[in-house]
Amino acid sequence: MEKREQAAASSACYCPALFLAAPASGQGKTTITASLARLLHRNGKTVRIFKFGPDYLDPQILEKGSKTPVVQLDLWMAGEEWCRQQLYRAVAEYEADIILVEGAMGLFDGTPSSADLAAKFGIPVALIMDVRAMAQTAAAIAVGLRNYRDDFDMIGVIANKCGSNYHAKLVGDALPDDLPLLAALKRTDAIQLPERHLGLVQPSEQGEDFIEKCLEAGADLLEEAGIMTHIDNLKDICFQSQLIDTPRCDALAGVTIAIAHDEAFSFTYTANITLLKDMGASVCFFSPIKDDSIPLQANALWLPGGYPELHAKELSENTNMLTSIRSFHKEGNHPILAECGGFLYCMDTLIDLDDNSWPMAALMPGMGSMKNKAG
Repeated sequence: MEKREQAAASSACYCPALFLAAPASGQGKTTITASLARLLHRNGKTVRIFKFGPDYLDPQILEKGSKTPVVQLDLWMAGEEWCRQQLYRAVAEYEADIILVEGAMGLFDGTPSSADLAAKFGIPVALIMDVRAMAQTAAAIAVGLRNYRDDFDMIGVIANKCGSNYHAKLVGDALPDDLPLLAALKRTDAIQLPERHLGLVQPSEQGEDFIEKCLEAGADLLEEAGIMTHIDNLKDICFQSQLIDTPRCDALAGVTIAIAHDEAFSFTYTANITLLKDMGASVCFFSPIKDDSIPLQANALWLPGGYPELHAKELSENTNMLTSIRSFHKEGNHPILAECGGFLYCMDTLIDLDDNSWPMAALMPGMGSMKNKAG
């Protein structure tokens, strides 16, 4: 029975799923999750990825791996019911063959934590560990995390950045039989994604060829490590449908929302854009860096967060776009939503890390200044 027919016949869908978590940040979760998605995609699977927590950057990498939109799941921000609906829709509407969920920080960090989400929906956990500075101790840590709580299922370990086959063997031999080594990945720069403040560098700033090479290399490593044997043995998870209140489908009929989207502005949630469309709005995208004006058909403007401080010169020198935004604002009857970096763009000036001052849109008085971590 096809997944859509299955959904129509009952209030539940079944699909294998895997939650990729770690003891801490910086273990390689995003790279490995995106690489696994690419491997599955290469094998003809439809993959839907979810990212735990309100992350803007990791989903951009994950989407490159899966070639499907990535939705954030957060039990505090969105609620259990909404999260349940998204998992169900991934199978019932988008016909996922497998669901991957990438955790945030360490497995038990935060309230709610990655472990809370995995436990809530019965998704088995694979623990990703950077084992560069350890061997058998990796097994002790993994067992300790597995046994810390009894309300979730940890099915194995992915050892990242192994120095040699013998190093991988030491880790694998130290693990108990019921917590096997799912894959051991050798240490290589071929899959290293660059980072900066706030997280990974956006794919749009790295170049398509670079990202593709990283993901293909990561997929090759996982395939060589034999991870597909374990993926093929994943059991189906039951994802229940969830009825939640929905807004009227014509609530935003006749509204065309122009959304800034380029290297400077990219911090949006796929779910928010989907909701706007479900409410009847039309959505179009434009680049404050490269385009000359806001799309002419727009009667609402969304300036999301991002990295305007890294592109202040280009933004400031695109005077045609600044004039277009000021004119849009002066008309007085168009809503403008500016968030974080978009809010900085609306001020008089923006000072970058080199202490250069750049004129911005000047929709409101004020100056934004980028500081280092010391503030």
